[in-house]
Amino acid sequence: MTSQAADGPETVAATRRSKITPEREREFFDAVLEQIRECGYDSVSMEGIAASTRCSKSTLYRQWKTKPQFVAAALRANREVRFVGVDTGSLAEDLREVARAAGGWSRKDTKLLQALGHAMHSDEELAQALREALVEPEIAALQEILDRGVARGEVPEGHPALDYVPAMMFGVLRVRPVLTGEYADADYLVRFVEAVALPALGLT
Repeated sequence: MTSQAADGPETVAATRRSKITPEREREFFDAVLEQIRECGYDSVSMEGIAASTRCSKSTLYRQWKTKPQFVAAALRANREVRFVGVDTGSLAEDLREVARAAGGWSRKDTKLLQALGHAMHSDEELAQALREALVEPEIAALQEILDRGVARGEVPEGHPALDYVPAMMFGVLRVRPVLTGEYADADYLVRFVEAVALPALGLT
């Protein structure tokens, strides 16, 4: 019996996958997400990514069997910890800092969400990967900021607006391009926080 046969198909597959370095994998992931933003999900193909990254189609298909699996892996690899270091000691100031930070990635993330919107409805793995990459980190970080504000006594525990602040912030980021054709930049988001979120919480 050969060593390959002794190892079994799972070990052989893992060995093949390991030939892609982390740096090369990152190049593939960056390429597919950027092409989705610029061209739309339906226009992106495994063949096109292979051509743009100068690799063989078989390399991509061996690692990720389908385009949705490939895109889901790219999304999960690009999961970011949002609002790092936002802790000014004031909930109102924290929310202003959140607005400024969100303005920095608003265009990039919103374009990706828009491009993947239809595909999410037909592929649950893709939808879950998108939530894990772009939605859940934002919501979790924002919830931690709100919890600190409650712990400091700035907002009463159980205040009805607390449950809706994440939806406010996430929603305005995604809907502004639909309403005005413009992405929500930092200045716009700070104004939104001051006009809507802070009054809802009883803050100034």
